[in-house]
Amino acid sequence: MTDEKTQAAGSLSGYLVVDLSRALAGPHAAMMLGDMGADVIKVEPPAGDESRVWGPPFAGPVEEPVATYFLSANRNKRSIVLDLKSDAGRETLRSLLAHADVLIENFRPGVLDRLGFSAAVLKEINSGLVVLSITGFGHDGPQRDRPGYDQIAQGEGGLMSLTGPSLDQPTKVGVPIADVLAGMYGAFGVAAALTDRERTGQGAVVRTSLLAAAIGAHAFQGTRWTVGRDVARPQGNHHSAIAPYGSFRCSDGLLQVAVGTHKQWVRFAETLGLDPLDPRFDTNTKRVQDHAALVETIEQALGLKTRDEWLGLLEQAQVPSGAIRTLDEVYSSEQVASQGLVINVDHPVLGAIDLPGPPVRGERMDGMPVARVRHTSPPLLDEHADEIQAWLAE
Repeated sequence: MTDEKTQAAGSLSGYLVVDLSRALAGPHAAMMLGDMGADVIKVEPPAGDESRVWGPPFAGPVEEPVATYFLSANRNKRSIVLDLKSDAGRETLRSLLAHADVLIENFRPGVLDRLGFSAAVLKEINSGLVVLSITGFGHDGPQRDRPGYDQIAQGEGGLMSLTGPSLDQPTKVGVPIADVLAGMYGAFGVAAALTDRERTGQGAVVRTSLLAAAIGAHAFQGTRWTVGRDVARPQGNHHSAIAPYGSFRCSDGLLQVAVGTHKQWVRFAETLGLDPLDPRFDTNTKRVQDHAALVETIEQALGLKTRDEWLGLLEQAQVPSGAIRTLDEVYSSEQVASQGLVINVDHPVLGAIDLPGPPVRGERMDGMPVARVRHTSPPLLDEHADEIQAWLAE
């Protein structure tokens, strides 16, 4: 079931992933592995992954609605329903795990044990199994049993305190970033554990959490506190340590500029008709310290032309700049299409649909792709039960 006849090309072709997770973090990790060619079997409870009913928006006929949320995290998978509270369901899962390379789960700590699949049992079933376990707040510590939801993690992990226009308006990121990052970190951990298994022959348990993912994304804002003892505050659309770096108003809207070097500052200032040697702004430190005056000066100059006029001039001057685009503009972009970031799949209910594509692509030195070249649509609930059961019975 995991040979070349059933798998598109990819670095993980031939690996079997059993995905017990629901909603987003775990499914995102499994989807990343599927994008790289792994055979991903999504094991769902009788009611299905809860994201199948998250909406609107839904697509398709009223009698068989398909949640666009579910479509976002489940491409390149097959679905089978198993009631893990039943003996038959647990026995089928046990059979799957005996063949699997990876198990992904995002139950609260202890749930998998109560279902009869503790770490010791999993090792007995398959000593080479790599287990990815994602929780809300970690597998130990005083808050291990807290349920995990993205917005809660964004708040508890400090991201909301950094985002938004001001201190009294903490704002979540517009995508479920803690979920997505937990999935990414988890998939990275799985890849590392599979590599380690090549040397040792032993499986491993990889753990991450939404809290860990949120904190792992702090970057320079983290060391700003741990080393500099400075608590970061929201900067709106501007950078706290680099200027000018953010969004600025021109005659017909906003554009973005990222001036990261002194040479870029000189080219930017000259393009706008400003003096790059103005003693108020001739170093990055001064520009950060007198940021309000800098923004006022820049926007006075930008107000003389339209966004697109400035973008053309800034491109000629080799100053990093861009527009702020809506998602309909993004997905109609020729550049986005050229990068494989929109894929077309055939869905059993919806027919041909476009999905956001995988962000990783490339080729081995012999020209073979490292990621899939053909993709399958997110599955219907229990769509592949017969073929999976038939394979297990062989």
